[in-house]
Amino acid sequence: MRRRVVYLFLALALLLGGCSVKYSFTGASISPEVKTVSIASFPNVASLVNPTLAASFTEALKEKFVTQTSLSLQNFGGDLDFAGEITTYDVAPVAIQGNETAALNRLTIAVHVKFVNLRDDKANFDRSFSAYEDYSANRPFSDVEGELVATIQEKLVEDIFNAAVANW
Repeated sequence: MRRRVVYLFLALALLLGGCSVKYSFTGASISPEVKTVSIASFPNVASLVNPTLAASFTEALKEKFVTQTSLSLQNFGGDLDFAGEITTYDVAPVAIQGNETAALNRLTIAVHVKFVNLRDDKANFDRSFSAYEDYSANRPFSDVEGELVATIQEKLVEDIFNAAVANW
C-alpha cells in the first residue's frame, strides 16, 4: 500500500513537472522556454521632440524586463522581441476657464510597439500605447516637463510589460 502511494506521488510529480509556467511576484507569467529579451531603440518620430525621451524610454523598458524577470537581455533576436517608435509628444489645454484660458494642460505621449514572442505566436501584438499627465497652466512647461515625462514613461512601460507578459 505504501509503495502505491509513493508511485502515485512520483507519477503525479512527473506529470505536473512537465507542464509549467514561470510565475513571479510582478504578475508576469513567462513560459520556461523563454530565456531572452531584445529591445530595439525606440526613435522619437513625434512632431514635437523631447531630445532625451527616445533613449530614456528604451532604457526604462530594458530595465523593467531585467529587474522584473529572469530573462537575459540581448541586442537582437530575443525570445521576446520589442521594436517601435514614439509617435506622439503633445501638450494641449484640457480645462478651459470662463475667460477662455486654460486652467490645466496635458502632456500626452504615445508609443507604437511591435512585440514578437518567438515561443508563442498568439501573444504577438502590434499596437499603440498612450498615457498622459495634467499640470497647472500657471506653471511653465519647462519647469514640470521632466517630472511629467518620468511619470508617463513609467505608466507606458508598465502597460507594455503587462501586455507582453502579464496575461491580464
